[in-house]
This record gives sequence, C-alpha cells and structure tokens, in this order.
Amino acid sequence: MRYLVLTDIHANLEALDACIFDARARGYDETLVLGDLVGYGPDPNEVVERIIALKPLQMVRGNHDKVACGLEQAEGFNAVARSAAKWTLDILTPKNREWLADLPEGPTIVDDLVEICHGSPFDEDAYIFDELDAVRALKVSTRTLCLFGHTHYPVTFELSADAFDTVGPAAASEAQLALKRGAKYLVNPGSVGQPRDGDARAAYAIVDTNGSRAPRVELLRLKYAVEETQAKIVAAGLPEVLAQRLAVGR
Repeated sequence: MRYLVLTDIHANLEALDACIFDARARGYDETLVLGDLVGYGPDPNEVVERIIALKPLQMVRGNHDKVACGLEQAEGFNAVARSAAKWTLDILTPKNREWLADLPEGPTIVDDLVEICHGSPFDEDAYIFDELDAVRALKVSTRTLCLFGHTHYPVTFELSADAFDTVGPAAASEAQLALKRGAKYLVNPGSVGQPRDGDARAAYAIVDTNGSRAPRVELLRLKYAVEETQAKIVAAGLPEVLAQRLAVGR
C-alpha cells in the first residue's frame, strides 16, 4: 500500500493541487488527511471539495477545522488566526461546514502499521515540539508509525530500545526514512499550505508499505504558485501578513 499523506492544507488550493499532481506521478493507492484543511488561506470551499473528491481512506479533524465550522470558539488563537477563522466560517457553504463538523477526532488507526492524529495521540490539540512530548506520544501510540501535523514543522522522532533520535527538515526536495524493525516512529511531514520551518515549499509525504523491503516514508517538498495564493489572500481582505508569511515559510 502507498498512502498519500496530507496535513495542514489551510485553504491553500495552489499548494494542495501541486502536491496532488506530484503524488499522482509517483503513484499512491489511498489518501490520509491529518486535519486543518481550512483556516488562514483564501480557498476553504475549494480545498474541502478537492479533499472530498480524493475519497480519503482515513481523516482526522484539526483545531482550525473545529473553529471554522463553529464547533469551538477561537480561544487561544491570535488576532490574525481569529480574523481568518471568522472569515472562513462566513464563506464556507453550509454543506462544507457540516462536512467539516463531522470529521472525526484523532487518533485513528489506519492499519497494522500506521495510525494518524492531528496534534498528538494523547490530545488532538497538543503541540509536539520537544523530546518530552514526543516520547510521551510514542509511548501512547499503538502502531509502529504515528503520523501527525499541527506544528507545520517536518520532523521525525524515532524510539528504540537503545536510543531516541530526532531528525528535522531536510533541504533536499526528497528524503526517505526506512522504518527499522523494533523501533517506533512519530513523523510530521510538514504543512501542505503553510510551512513554518523557513522553507516556503509545500510539504507532504507518501508512506510505502509495499514489497519485501522495509516500510518507508517519502518526505517531499515542492514549489508551487505561491504568488497566486498571496494575491487571493489580499483580494479576499484577509490579513496581509498571511500572504507575506507564505513567501518565507514562517
């Protein structure tokens, strides 16, 4: 099985389309979505409809999805995020708001190897930045590979009987992680629509469990028409900082 893994799209249609186009050329069987389809970006309805068309095998909701469809208030959001969430709530069609509201809470088991969540397997809204939270998440997870999002920062945590290792984002457009027997992994592929690791390229992953070789995660970065997304943000009347940050990956 080859899983296309998408997370933190944040209503960035150009980035999403670039990732889907690239993934189709590489080949995949099923899609996994780790939440935050909307928020910040200018195309929430179009992104929701793109994801629906992909017919994901498994999905979980993100915190922006919950606020944008009215399930929760924007408590804890900064002023820019609150403004974007209100705009998104107003512009979403009733059908798409209802669809977002029905997204399940993570974590969700995909198969014998993979589970997915938005923030962490112990709390869907928790951020995993440091090793302490990563170790806790790895101990709570029930599968060899737990895929998560939320931080917009591509990172891999590996826990084995002998060691705990962390690998941050790679400068290359493609990196591969082979899963070792006896180890557990926590992998964030990075954000499709709003990277925050100083790299403006869209990020996504493909998990490959095919064949006799060890399962692996392909971590991918690619350029997209960021200037088109920026122009849409400004035209929509969203805070201009949301357009500016896309160019620098922050």
